Amino acid sequence: MKRVSFVLALALAAAFSAQSATAQTLKTIKDRGMVACGVSQGLPGFSAPDDKGNWTGIDVDVCRAVAAAIFNDPTKVKFVALSAKDRFTALQSGEIDLLSRNTTWTLSRDTTLGANFTGVTYYDGQGFMVRKALKVNSALELNSASVCVQTGTTTEQNLADFFKSNNMKYEVVAFAGADETVKAYESGRCDAFTTDASGLYAYRLKMTNPADHVVLPEIISKEPLGPMVRHGDDQWFDLVKWVLFAMVDAEELGITQRNVDEMAKSDKPELKRVLGTDGNFGEQLGLTKDWVIRILKAVGNYGETFDRNVGAGSPLGIARGLNALWNKGGIQYAPPIR
Repeated sequence: MKRVSFVLALALAAAFSAQSATAQTLKTIKDRGMVACGVSQGLPGFSAPDDKGNWTGIDVDVCRAVAAAIFNDPTKVKFVALSAKDRFTALQSGEIDLLSRNTTWTLSRDTTLGANFTGVTYYDGQGFMVRKALKVNSALELNSASVCVQTGTTTEQNLADFFKSNNMKYEVVAFAGADETVKAYESGRCDAFTTDASGLYAYRLKMTNPADHVVLPEIISKEPLGPMVRHGDDQWFDLVKWVLFAMVDAEELGITQRNVDEMAKSDKPELKRVLGTDGNFGEQLGLTKDWVIRILKAVGNYGETFDRNVGAGSPLGIARGLNALWNKGGIQYAPPIR
């Protein structure tokens, strides 16, 4: 029995030592004084800089929420603009701490890139955009069409699967960058442009005459988009994951950017746990007890960031759809803070 206890103690000590050795990301970030966050090179609603270099979007708000939770300052973020091709290398190499760049969660990415997805910020699906002048009403009418697509994305395989399963022919016109792909489509080098439906709405806004283009009704894939962190640091993985969960839980509980101070005075047990007046949940993540209050004051709850960036309060005007809360007709759901 003593030998078993000794071996178990050694195993636990080794596990603790390994955890301590890898749990360095948060310390590095605190020492550096900012979070390095990988974002897109410019996708309205998700991550895009204005003419003064100020970044906005759902993916940007995730980065700012993490910074607020750590530093109580959502501006302590260095945004690194990355192409689809370079985004994973930047995360693997340590150039960034967090990748928050409209990236689809798939099995192969979850198991072969040395990284973990931390949740879903936007439930999306791939679609097609064409010029109204083509008088095409369905993607099933695109037989023998030329299609512009960006390389290094899940879009290419989805495109091939769709045309093969419907016994249709097509011509691929591929480009390395998103802007190149959109410009090629707009200049007439292909009949259709395909990417995530949210991206189609965003890119259409950037075109010379947005009204000349239409997004077709078919959604041909599942594209759950979410942030990623490197393997090997469970503390950092937990922190980023629970920042997003906290934003979703806050919306469900009716806690907003405006009423968070008033809600913090509540005697309701669930609100007390979430807002840090009961328990030490923030401290378990390496944060302060008021970590959720910090997040909400900085960026608001999930519904607020959705509406502001891509929803009814934005130029994109995308309906919540699947991204509505689970009790409001959607599938957005977060584990409870308790």
